[in-house]
Amino acid sequence: MESARESSPRPSPFRVITISREFGAGGESLGERLAERLEWQLLDRRLVEQVAAAAHVDPELVTRFDERCDSWLHSLAKHMFSYGAIEGVNEPPDVFDAESLASRSRRVIEQAASLGDCVIVGRGAQCALSGRADVLHVFVFAPAEERLRRARERGHHGDLPALMAVDRDRSDFLRTVYGRDWRDPRLYHLMLNSTLGLDTLVDVVAQALRR
Repeated sequence: MESARESSPRPSPFRVITISREFGAGGESLGERLAERLEWQLLDRRLVEQVAAAAHVDPELVTRFDERCDSWLHSLAKHMFSYGAIEGVNEPPDVFDAESLASRSRRVIEQAASLGDCVIVGRGAQCALSGRADVLHVFVFAPAEERLRRARERGHHGDLPALMAVDRDRSDFLRTVYGRDWRDPRLYHLMLNSTLGLDTLVDVVAQALRR
């Protein structure tokens, strides 16, 4: 009886997966495949669009601030935009800038995590949800040449310096908003090299869910 009990599968302690990634490393593809395999919700670009809808601003403006620290657009946005609450409750007007976007995104991330069964790509989710025991955190990296090839396959036409600039933006965003090092291994349960292949990465993460 005891052996049968031990061999029976236990429910996964994880209800959410966050995926952080170097630009072009394939983190978006991993998120898509995991969400499809697990039949979970995927929050990536749609998270940005949801924040934009809640803030009543053009999604293109939100994209400019997404995973970036403030730039000259910060001053422009302060004079042009105000927003209400994500929950739909009116709040006192405020500016729309990188800091407010990070705050709004975090609230969406926390709401999604409370529902569970979701894969969240980027947007500082590994920090926003770092205190939750039911979240599996994954970081995806790859050699520069492989990342550049993948990025071009997804429509990015920049060169290697442009690719690295996106990484710097993401690193600066996390350091500024959360005070954490983007590549700190203590933020993650798994750090995966995508040259192993997408199928292998999906299998590894799925196995980690069943630990």
